[in-house]
Amino acid sequence: MTRYLRLSGLEPFVLTPDIPFVNVGERTNVTGSARFRKLITNRDYAAALEVARDQVQNGAQILDVNMDEGLIDSKAAMVEFLNLIASEPDIARVPLMIDSSKWEVIEAGLKCVQGKPVVNSISLKEGEESFRRQAGLCLAYGAAVVVMAFDEEGQADSFARKTTICARAYRILVEEVGFPPEDIIFDPNVFAVATGIEEHDNYGVDFIEAARWIRANLPHAHVSGGVSNLSFSFRGNEPVREAMHAVFLYHAIRAGMDMGIVNAGQLAVYDQIDPDLREACEDVVLNRKPKQGGTATERLLALAERFRGGAREEKTRDLAWRGWPVEKRLEHALVNGITEFIEADTEEARQAAERPLHVIEGPLMAGMNVVGDLFGAGKMFLPQVVKSARVMKQAVAVLLPYMEEEKRLGGGEGREAAGKVLMATVKGDVHDIGKNIVGVVLACNNYEIIDLGVMVPPAKILEVARAEKVDAIGLSGLITPSLDEMVTVAAEMEREGFDIPLLIGGATTSKVHTAVKIAPSYCRGPAVYVTDASRAVGVVGQLLSAERKGAYVEGLRADYAEVAERHARSERAKQRLPLAAARANALKLDWAAHRPVRPSFTGSRTVDGWDLAEIARYIDWTMFFQTWELKGVYPRILEDPAQGEAARALFADAQEMLARIVAERWFTPRAVVGFWPANAVGDDIRLYADETRQAELATFFTLRQQVTKREGRPNLALSDFVAPEGAGPDWVGGFVVTAGPEEASIAERFDRANDNYSAIMVKALADRFAEAMAERLHERVRRELWGYAPDESFTPDALHAEPYRGIRPAPGYPAQPDHTEKVTLFRLLDATAATGVELTESMAMWPGSSVSGLYIGHPDAYYFGLARVERDQAEDYARRKGMELAEVERWLAPVMAGRVDTPSSRAA
Repeated sequence: MTRYLRLSGLEPFVLTPDIPFVNVGERTNVTGSARFRKLITNRDYAAALEVARDQVQNGAQILDVNMDEGLIDSKAAMVEFLNLIASEPDIARVPLMIDSSKWEVIEAGLKCVQGKPVVNSISLKEGEESFRRQAGLCLAYGAAVVVMAFDEEGQADSFARKTTICARAYRILVEEVGFPPEDIIFDPNVFAVATGIEEHDNYGVDFIEAARWIRANLPHAHVSGGVSNLSFSFRGNEPVREAMHAVFLYHAIRAGMDMGIVNAGQLAVYDQIDPDLREACEDVVLNRKPKQGGTATERLLALAERFRGGAREEKTRDLAWRGWPVEKRLEHALVNGITEFIEADTEEARQAAERPLHVIEGPLMAGMNVVGDLFGAGKMFLPQVVKSARVMKQAVAVLLPYMEEEKRLGGGEGREAAGKVLMATVKGDVHDIGKNIVGVVLACNNYEIIDLGVMVPPAKILEVARAEKVDAIGLSGLITPSLDEMVTVAAEMEREGFDIPLLIGGATTSKVHTAVKIAPSYCRGPAVYVTDASRAVGVVGQLLSAERKGAYVEGLRADYAEVAERHARSERAKQRLPLAAARANALKLDWAAHRPVRPSFTGSRTVDGWDLAEIARYIDWTMFFQTWELKGVYPRILEDPAQGEAARALFADAQEMLARIVAERWFTPRAVVGFWPANAVGDDIRLYADETRQAELATFFTLRQQVTKREGRPNLALSDFVAPEGAGPDWVGGFVVTAGPEEASIAERFDRANDNYSAIMVKALADRFAEAMAERLHERVRRELWGYAPDESFTPDALHAEPYRGIRPAPGYPAQPDHTEKVTLFRLLDATAATGVELTESMAMWPGSSVSGLYIGHPDAYYFGLARVERDQAEDYARRKGMELAEVERWLAPVMAGRVDTPSSRAA
């Protein structure tokens, strides 16, 4: 019978033969990490959690937690830290190793840990009775166990002692206690080599051979060890230590070691180690006589100084600027986005300044002014500015403790910002990348930003605005219902007597909508449409300037009045068809000649086994660059004369993060897909329980274009592409995909580290992953799951031009702007249970990096936009759906107002 070690945090972990080695993160161990010990001693648990998070993100599959330190209440610290981990899903997803030499600490940890952990460790050092008792308790708590090669005589230091003790412990555990052998992990003791003591020279070989013997003679048991012990004699020389660990693991893993306590973020690649250093390390680890003569230890010592501090250095860089005055160094770091030296340079500037605030108001703001000038002149681009903001934040973080202390002692005044701006994504909407970018750019220009996040109701926006005495409010939204929310906020600001500027931005917003709908609802103050982040600073600067505000607002209102009048004239001039006439001009397809293909299944199915690396092949990089306000088509944008340098740097950073996302599985992609027999019934698509089409399952309601068309051009509805009743069975599909919920917590971690650049980057990539999933799943639908185009052979890059048969229109997009149709789709797919994606009250999907839509397979189907929906159709639509007309009008408000959308309705 196959027996695997099965552990779990929030997620299961099974040690199958496909996993050659398990990294046990070691940095959350007070005995092995001076930094972690200091954090725990000082009760800085927030920073201690970051250590744990870094270990997981660097590839630790199990997290070792040890609190054994003389000045720490180990039991209390263990319980508190494990309880904190439990509230951090990105950490708690991995199994925990509860590590202590005190049984009471281990048992306290077992009582509060989630999932199935590992106990590290028990041994025979106190005799068999104690060993049996502790093993029985581990079994009762459902934990696997690490067994040290340690008996009543002490730790095993030779091959013979290691194997004898492990064999004895195995017999007691399996035959007497009834412990599952697959849950036993032996630690045959890694000891330091190259100490200069001859008796220590064979310690590496003894461990490796003991591992080989255990795997051959103790069925299903595993082998682990604390790898850092090996290189103790070279502490302080990290490049040599990393090389020793890599060499040791290379040979120990081949011998059967399948687990190890290592620093997951600091492992050299065996093949990339300098050949001389690798050979010297192997001579030491394998106790070989060097070819050059002398002992292995002498040879490694001779080489060590050559590699001290150098093995992990970057390629040679121009560091001449490091000799400049500190003010110029700070400016250079800000302009070039260099964080490497910012803490040291900021501290140097602080020590030379009279007050820490003077560093911010002096060299740091001077540097950011240069950034602002370059950005305004088009010589820097948004990604570079966000990098500059990261440098600025990290510099300010160095100064803040000193400023707080100065304030506590009553010395001086705080920093004076250029203005205070509240920003929020409106109620029901979850998208915030654009808002965050604008906030970063404004912060770079000395504005204080109060970011309320996403899904913020009007009452909270106004309450915080009043309490904080903000100078302006910025609203963001991506989905069309957000437009109504913005009108609501504007009207409430008017009602409550606000007169501060209201900034409007987001993908669904426009100058026309702001002029026609929002500005008339807020007469006391200016409502201003901000096209992108590059305009935000100029707009806010004008609005908050005592000298320039009056003329700017007057010109703005005149401009918006003209826009509103022009829009009204345009609407009056457009000819609209009554609904009956539009239906008479519907698309007429030859259904007698069409033979719909039956999908491979009906109903819904989850789609598992997503490979992040495969998804990444389908990313539309052109859209990625647009997120960062770099306009151009990939890959040509990389060679653009103006934007090319910024685009290449951004792309390199994205590829670096993408590699980590894939290697460390930052995201957990999920998807569900379904197909149902269907027919068009007038303007709607009726779904059936089976192909007899006797039992109705659901209806997707669609809307029809009412714009007067040239002769020969039909007035389309999505139902036109589905076979009508009487024409035989047809099918319609639906799907929901998500990159997973992790983007929010990962971005938050970057934000806490004052790295908004990486926070925005991870959200942008999460969006790209969701859309790439939609592209990849649609390809599978066409070729396999529905199978109407089995011979299709487009490359992933070619798919972005939509050369294939069939469409995937989405509720809320131009062909069907009614977001409430998602409710039907989600119910049919049981999407929330299958993927975790939920709908907000405004029908936005949470997590934000999610995509949903329908599948229509007719070869003549194509994307279109409705333009405007007239009242007669809204009334008819409300009747068909069984909804109140006022509710329908709320969801269709943008298209009933004549808002012209983008031509594509594709779900991506």
